[in-house]
Amino acid sequence: MTATAEPFVHPALFYRDEREYLAGTVPFVREGLASGEPVAVAVPGDNLRLIETGLGADARSVRLLDMREVGRNPGRIIPAVLRAFADAQPPGRRVRIIGEPVWAGRTPVEYPACAQHEALINPAFQGREVTILCPYDATRLDGRALADAHATHPVVIPSGGTGHRESAAYAPEQVVDRYNEPLPPVPDALSFSFTEQTLSQARHVAVAEGARLGPAATRLEDLALSVAELTTNSVVHGGGSGELRVWAQDGCVLCEVRDKGRLDDPLAGRRPVPREQRGGRGLLLVNLVADLVRVHSGAEGTTVRCWFADRPPPGPR
Repeated sequence: MTATAEPFVHPALFYRDEREYLAGTVPFVREGLASGEPVAVAVPGDNLRLIETGLGADARSVRLLDMREVGRNPGRIIPAVLRAFADAQPPGRRVRIIGEPVWAGRTPVEYPACAQHEALINPAFQGREVTILCPYDATRLDGRALADAHATHPVVIPSGGTGHRESAAYAPEQVVDRYNEPLPPVPDALSFSFTEQTLSQARHVAVAEGARLGPAATRLEDLALSVAELTTNSVVHGGGSGELRVWAQDGCVLCEVRDKGRLDDPLAGRRPVPREQRGGRGLLLVNLVADLVRVHSGAEGTTVRCWFADRPPPGPR
């Protein structure tokens, strides 16, 4: 992927304070409204309130979403936030979105999925009449996040500036590959090896262990759905068998499915599936219900790890 004059525009906006944030976002929204473009804003709650206040009465014409809620799992942002809004608009009408998936409160375990998300926006919207502006806090984010922003956005707007310029570091495929990193092993997790004949048993084992570890009932439903989808994918696409693990960590219940298959499509589970299509929804459903999904795929196989806190993720289910 190279920076080209395509209809899809994906700039990174670097800001240092509230004044720069508002100067870069509010005019962007108002320009879209003046051009008759549908506009959505999906940013963390504090920044959402800043933009809403700055827009005044114009805020009523904008779809406002708290990214801390709808984008808690970065894997669901493209299908459930960005594409959901863009695809709902009339054909041929340009769409304008502000999306801020990377903020200072993101945890180290979440960040790789965030960086991959930003890189994958480019192929997900290639050829679409869409502009997605991504703000980055140049004061509070670390150097890695700021460098990755240059690598995942073909166009950047420097702090305190108004002009766009091409990013000399644009290399989104490298970011996707870099964060396709092995997930650290968990020695004390419950483990269950499954085949096609034991898919139902795998789901029951996961739910029983989840209940023992104490998540809310709604999370047991999400856990059961995720295990069913992932283990079925392993049987169909991953060599006919796999290994399920379930454990608790940092207030969450986690499940992991490993198999011998290789996942070659980095957008798998991050794009909407047409209603008429049969199948292909497994990883997408997992992204929609889990609080975080991390994937590692290589020559030895694929691992999908999911996090479930004690409350369900908001948004469409």
